[in-house]
Amino acid sequence: MDHAIRRLFEDLRSIRVALIYPPGEDRELLAAQLRRIGCAAQLYWPFPASVPKADLVFFALAQGQYESALWSASEVSATLIALSEYETPTSLKQLLKSQAHGVLIKPFRSAGILSTLVLARSAKQYQDRQQHKIEKLEETIKSRRLIERATRLLMEREQLDEPAAYAHLRSQATRLRVSVAEVAAMLVEASDTLAKLGLAENNRR
Repeated sequence: MDHAIRRLFEDLRSIRVALIYPPGEDRELLAAQLRRIGCAAQLYWPFPASVPKADLVFFALAQGQYESALWSASEVSATLIALSEYETPTSLKQLLKSQAHGVLIKPFRSAGILSTLVLARSAKQYQDRQQHKIEKLEETIKSRRLIERATRLLMEREQLDEPAAYAHLRSQATRLRVSVAEVAAMLVEASDTLAKLGLAENNRR
């Protein structure tokens, strides 16, 4: 067996799976196939008030005879796979709203469940990587803005040029063993506090 495939199956056997679907043949088919794959699914019905503590959640879309929770993949940490009985405008709207990583349409069959599971897990992991990159970028932008503002404050209050002001921030960061952004945040916060107290002008003198 290929190493990547082996790792894939090892991953699937280690994850926690929740199956939220009404009792019956369809749920038994899904649960049986998950067991064959190596996933021990915890069964739920009716819908739990909150997302189960699981790595992957198969959940029924509301189809009229019952209501499903209004979960969104952007708000939960689990991989979401929707289980839908129809392909109607309403169900498609609900599917888009859930931002599910995968979907299975009735009639459910054993063939296709593994592929859907693998692709959904891959989509979730890609989504997480992209979100991490976005958060790092946002943090970098925030840090740069703080450093720029702190540099301007030093230039105005200490009569320094830009290189000297930035060098001062770096030296303080080294002394305190923190990042330049953290020193900048301290300076900006102190400046804002003085301004709120009406002491900003006195601080310049």
